Amino acid sequence: MLEIKNLHVKLEEEDKAILKGVDLTVDAGKVHAIMGPNGSGKSTLSYVLSGRDGYEVTDGSAELLGEDILDMEPEERAAAGLFLAFQYPVEIPGVGNMTFLRTAVNAQRKARGEEEMSSADFLKLIRAKAKELKIDADMLKRPVNVGFSGGEKKRNEILQMAMLEPKMCILDETDSGLDVDAMRLVADGVNALRNAGRGFLVITHYQRLLDHIKPDVVHIMADGRIIKTGGPELALEVEKNGYEGLKEEMA
Repeated sequence: MLEIKNLHVKLEEEDKAILKGVDLTVDAGKVHAIMGPNGSGKSTLSYVLSGRDGYEVTDGSAELLGEDILDMEPEERAAAGLFLAFQYPVEIPGVGNMTFLRTAVNAQRKARGEEEMSSADFLKLIRAKAKELKIDADMLKRPVNVGFSGGEKKRNEILQMAMLEPKMCILDETDSGLDVDAMRLVADGVNALRNAGRGFLVITHYQRLLDHIKPDVVHIMADGRIIKTGGPELALEVEKNGYEGLKEEMA
């Protein structure tokens, strides 16, 4: 599904290396989690995969379904099946949620050579997805993320994911700023989208999100590298003992 080999990345303006040889493979139907201290490169990895400006890949590769994505524009990566849920979703005043989602869905369908979805079919689909994810219909009528609580913004990201039906979903600290109830709702939304043809890469600081999502694999990242990989028990070890012991163990 997603295969990253020896990925090295630096900041363009500062000539500062951030990722220093990341190797990672996420198979279809699997959920991988990445944990690590601040500054370890977790969010940078998500930015580089999604095509954010300001970063330069100096070595390595990243393929989605066997296709090199690093030379693609962000919209091409999205059409290829990549989705990034932001840590801090932005507000878009004046753009209705329904309009935004229908435009996004049809842009991707067009890029794949498919027919655009009619208004009637789109309305039927989004109502069904919103109901499945327990999203209030009122959220669909409001401008994108404007006046939304932190939990509503993150749930709106999950709705976007459900509508776009990506192959590879990256969640960049989607639990950031959420209370326990909001975190559970977001996790329930993610779990509702899990299937055999979709992979997830969940970036988080906290093991408590993983209590709800239950990843298949957990990676620990430090100093731009993945220093240890294991099962869900690895997240519990970090929660109990922190990262220092792991960093010393791998030194």
